[in-house]
Amino acid sequence: MAQETAPVRQSGLRRDLSGRQVGMIAIGGAIGTGLFLGSGLAISIAGPAVIVAYAVAAFAMLALAYALAEMIVVHPEAGGFGAIIQRCLGGLAGFVSRWIYWAAQVVNIGSEVIAAGLYLQFWYPQLPLWIPVVGFAVAMLAINIAAVRFFGEFEYWFAMIKVVTIVVFVVLGVVYIIFGLPGQQPAGVGALTEHGGFLPNGIGAVWLALAVVTFSYLGTEAVSMTAAESSNPERDVPRAARSTVLRLALFYVLGMLVVVSILPWNQAASSDDVTQSPFVRLFSLVGIPAAAGIMNFVVLTAALSAMNTNLYLTARMTHSLALDGYAPKWFAAVSRNGVPRRALVLSAAGLALAASLAVFAEDTAFPILLGMALFGALVVYLLIFVSHLVFRRRRVAAGLPPSPVELAGAPVTTVLAMLFFAAVLLTTPFLGPFSVAWKAGVPFVVLLCVAYYVVHRRRAVAASQPGAPAAE
Repeated sequence: MAQETAPVRQSGLRRDLSGRQVGMIAIGGAIGTGLFLGSGLAISIAGPAVIVAYAVAAFAMLALAYALAEMIVVHPEAGGFGAIIQRCLGGLAGFVSRWIYWAAQVVNIGSEVIAAGLYLQFWYPQLPLWIPVVGFAVAMLAINIAAVRFFGEFEYWFAMIKVVTIVVFVVLGVVYIIFGLPGQQPAGVGALTEHGGFLPNGIGAVWLALAVVTFSYLGTEAVSMTAAESSNPERDVPRAARSTVLRLALFYVLGMLVVVSILPWNQAASSDDVTQSPFVRLFSLVGIPAAAGIMNFVVLTAALSAMNTNLYLTARMTHSLALDGYAPKWFAAVSRNGVPRRALVLSAAGLALAASLAVFAEDTAFPILLGMALFGALVVYLLIFVSHLVFRRRRVAAGLPPSPVELAGAPVTTVLAMLFFAAVLLTTPFLGPFSVAWKAGVPFVVLLCVAYYVVHRRRAVAASQPGAPAAE
């Protein structure tokens, strides 16, 4: 097994992340502002049945989390799932999966920093947007440049704010539904069926909403990127993967149940700003002063948390690519405290580009970038499951024992989860906001394939030169 863990020792990354930090990093990447602002698009498509969509998507993500954990425990190396995809499927798949995921996360970072700036304008409406955007970008880069344990601690508390807010909301919501609040009669669950029924738009709408809901869980795979910096990856990564998906399922399913029980679904679907958020309405009923201001602070924190985690992911992904020779070796270097600061430079450049396009080309270029991001994430998920099938087959062929963590029911569950994500990917052209995914994603994948063969050919030529080191 020594040869399997060698890349960890050579990467220069330090195992300074504790178990609680690893768990919260995954939560921080997966819970964005959508839940707090009502998940309006999914609700508008499926109505109250959006609850079912969130529950079904949770099972698919649980399969992904366990498949990743099963492989990461055996190969806890720099690059997370990207390095594993390369190990199982070869250089092309490893190159494409990591670069397309890097691009997806950079777009997400750009959108999150713009959102954070807009949330700050809630209190300071005259403040030019570029000031908070630059300020937040510099602050998050500074946090990521610091030692990884500092980043982990910062993200732990950022994510904790979101978790506590959701728990309080769900508890208050359940009390309001069953017992009522001071001066308020019990809400009951009549809103689930009173406005066109539980399935107001039919069963087909639930599937369309499922495609939207799946994107709410994006970020669950972030836990695999912490393996090379976890103090005990064999224990912490599987535990974090399992608890992350279960928490997300609990938060989203119960959160949506409370939302569509308190508000008629056709009202909740229009909750697209802080003052209209179901969270604000419920907190106001309880008598919490300045509920809108409190919730604005929470969604601001949520945006910064997601941005912080995604910067971490993009830097580690670039670092991993450089280690394998698919990005300039300059990006493989780490600082004395074990942080790939040079890789952060590339992520910062991508952040600046994405944020600029979000401001100045919101109706043209930015939707194309967003489409590439959505397409890329689902392609990566499919490659992870294919890698899982190869991983299991190779261990059996080599006579190796099973991984300490296993996806129950595999390979059947692996194939079923693959089919689910493939079906979601095929559904995106029928969803207005996501219809650009294929148009932007396919050309981008083709471009990455061409880039891989150019890089691979240059590496082969360089390796053939007299005195050149042997190819890795």
